[in-house]
Order: sequence, then C-alpha cells, then structure tokens
Amino acid sequence: MMAELPLDQVRTLLAVVDEGTFDAAASALHVTPSAVSQRVKSLEQRTGRVLLTRTKPVRPTESGEIVVRFARRLARLERDAHAELGMSGSGEPTRLSIAVNADSLATWFLAALTRVPDDLRLCFELRREDEDHTAALLREGSVMAAVTSSPDPVAGCSVRALGRMRYLPVASPGCAERWLGTTTGTPLRELIGSAPVVAFDRDDDIQDDFVRALAGGPRAGTLRHFVPTSEGFVDAVTAGLGWGMVPEAQAEPLLRTGRLVRLAPGRGVDVPLFWQQWKLDFPALGAVAEAVAAVAAKRLRPGTAA
Repeated sequence: MMAELPLDQVRTLLAVVDEGTFDAAASALHVTPSAVSQRVKSLEQRTGRVLLTRTKPVRPTESGEIVVRFARRLARLERDAHAELGMSGSGEPTRLSIAVNADSLATWFLAALTRVPDDLRLCFELRREDEDHTAALLREGSVMAAVTSSPDPVAGCSVRALGRMRYLPVASPGCAERWLGTTTGTPLRELIGSAPVVAFDRDDDIQDDFVRALAGGPRAGTLRHFVPTSEGFVDAVTAGLGWGMVPEAQAEPLLRTGRLVRLAPGRGVDVPLFWQQWKLDFPALGAVAEAVAAVAAKRLRPGTAA
C-alpha cells in the first residue's frame, strides 16, 4: 500500500522552508518548535528520505523539493476550492509568483501583465533572476511560472516557446574610439579582448559568448564592471565605462540619437526564451500565460534558434 503524506506534516515542511528556521515556522503555525521538529522527522521517516538540510536558513534536499512542490500545489488547490465554495474572504486577491529575468522585466514583461483582466484580482509577486536560473525557482516550488532559457520542462510543468531576445554589442562613441578602433581601422576582434566591458553580474557570460564567436578568444577583457540592474547596465555602457551586450529594444533609441554606436553591424547574440508554468487547472495562471505569449510575439524575435 502506498504510504500517505499527512497534510499537517506537509504543511509544516513548507512552513519551515518558507520561514527559514524551525522556530520561525513554529511561530507562523502557532505550535511549539518541538512539534515542528517532530512533524518533519515523522515525514522523513514516512518517505524514507532526508527532506531538509539543517542549515540557517534551512534548505530542502532534492527529495524535499518534491514535497515542497506538492505542498504549494495543494495550497493552491485548497484556495481555489475555498473560493468556489464561497469560503474565502470577500474580495480577497490571488497572489501569483513568477520568476523573470531583469532584461525581460525592463523591456516587455510588464506590458504583458497589464493585459491580464482586472476582474481576476491578481497580485503579482515577481522574482528577478537570470533566465538561466529561473527554472531552479520552479523546481523548488518557489514560483508558479517563469520566463526561462530552458526548453526542457521542470517536472510537473508545461513549457512554450516565447521567442528570441536579441542583444547588440554597443559602446559609447568615446569608448569605441579609445578602446575599439573606430578611428584607427584596427579590426575589432584584435582589440575587444583588452577593452573594458560591462557585465550584469559574475554569472553574466553573454559578453564572453560574443567575444568567443567574434575572435575565437577565451572571454572578454579582465577590466570589467558589474552593474546588476538592467537600466543601470545600459546607463553604464552609455556613460562610457565599457562596451556591453544591450537588449535590442533598449539599444535602438540610443543608437538613433548617437549616444551609442554598434560595434559589429549585423552581429548579435540571440537568447531564446520560454514560458514554464505549473500544470494546474488554474484559470488565472492560464490568462497570464496567454497575455505573456501575446506580448512576447510582438516584442521578441520569432523562433527559438540562436
């Protein structure tokens, strides 16, 4: 016979993960810390697996992530059932958590959210994360949907292609003249490896990808500035701190006014984007997915190939 997962134990595990400690979970659940500890231990004995790493804050193990996903979906279904039975608070909004990369957030994603019907009464909780890592938040159960660069669906999720976000190699005219040979005629591939470069953070490798494709070198220059906001990144490149790969939508107005120059006409880097979401019969989530797909079709380049 299949072992059951007692709901009080499942909810307790979720509370520990969300609150970060056993004591905080006990406070949120209005029980003693020892009761929280016992419920988690009982659940681990029932599943035959360690579900939490006892760190500060605690983290779910791979097996724990499975139970956390189950708990979050169970909570979602419970709220839906309460609403259909008229048991929810009057006019209580629904909170929907979504992971999205900074460049999408700055260029097109918010326009999609404005298309979601107001009568759905949704509160959006956006988690900013690099598109290469948003799937991890889905896997943990921290979000219900995500804009991601991965076409491989997380377990329990569906996936659909959104299009390609194009990034252009650009610099301020002064930076291009000083470092990148725009007045000397020296080939860009011979200079770009030693020019100052702007990156979003230490995980941002799109500038390195461009240099490898252009010059066959290992990466962009070691003189690099980290600016971890999409708007700040563009401002840093425009100010002349270094060259960088800027989303086409943000670069074009600055190229037209001459505040930026394109370093390699005809070249760029395309990042395919996908929408992943929980497989739930949840109308509000479906409405958001349709709005995201509609705006992406207008704002992103079609297709998924680089």
